[in-house]
Amino acid sequence: MYGYRDGSDNPFVARHRALALRFALLVLLSVALMIMDHRHQQLDRLHDALSLVVLPVQWAVDAPFSALRWSRQNLVAHRELVEANRALRDENLRIRGELQRVVALQSENERLRELLQASRRVDERVVVAEIMSVAMDPYRHQVVLNRGQRSHAFQGQALIDAYGVLGQITHAGPVQSTALLITDPNHSIPVEINRNGLRTIAEGTGDTGRLQLPYLPNNADIREGDLLVSSALAGRFPRGYPVAVVTSIELVPGERFARISARPTAHVDRSREVLLVIPRPPEETEQAEPGADAIDQPAIDSEVDSGEPAP
Repeated sequence: MYGYRDGSDNPFVARHRALALRFALLVLLSVALMIMDHRHQQLDRLHDALSLVVLPVQWAVDAPFSALRWSRQNLVAHRELVEANRALRDENLRIRGELQRVVALQSENERLRELLQASRRVDERVVVAEIMSVAMDPYRHQVVLNRGQRSHAFQGQALIDAYGVLGQITHAGPVQSTALLITDPNHSIPVEINRNGLRTIAEGTGDTGRLQLPYLPNNADIREGDLLVSSALAGRFPRGYPVAVVTSIELVPGERFARISARPTAHVDRSREVLLVIPRPPEETEQAEPGADAIDQPAIDSEVDSGEPAP
């Protein structure tokens, strides 16, 4: 009344038995197929067909992982490229900086060789000095040198570069000096025309590329291109140093003096190393013979050049 005692007519039991039987049959079929495939390779075509059917499913499953691996690899490669690019850029900047320093050293060596050649043409002792600073006032052409009284610098000492007269020292301190350039409006220097010996005064104009000769009459024997050299009349500049080259001559009717301009031979606005001329004592000048080796061998005194006073 409440159920089946033996369970023979129970639907649940009958269904369970049917499932068990099907499972057993499937197991037996699987085993048989495995044995046939292992021994006779009869299911290769079926494997190929099933692999084609399953391949899109495999791609779909593997796609997220493949995309993740690809992204990770590309990110790593991009990071490495960025770091390599930064390292190469820094290395390029360093090399370019070193190259600029090499170029600067080459220019400095050329200037020093020119100064050395100039010192061999000077019949006095010389001291190499370096320009430390330049006056900021455009109308005051003054420079500060790294040589002072300890290096035998003195007030009124001539200052030259590899191309001509540059100026004179106006104040000599213990280790530094102040020099006035020949282009300063307050500077004047006695000169003579190298061609005929005509003497005059060259004055600064405030322009680094121009001097003026205000005291030559209209009938003076002077031409464009004439070389002006120091005449030594003032006692400060030794005779014969190049000063300027005449660039223009203007004769003004009704005026007594001509308007004459000249271009300094010295590199007034470019020189960094200069020579301080130390005149020879009178006894050495009397002993020196004209045309002797004194002109060819005015070697730069090592003790003077080092900044220490000679004994």
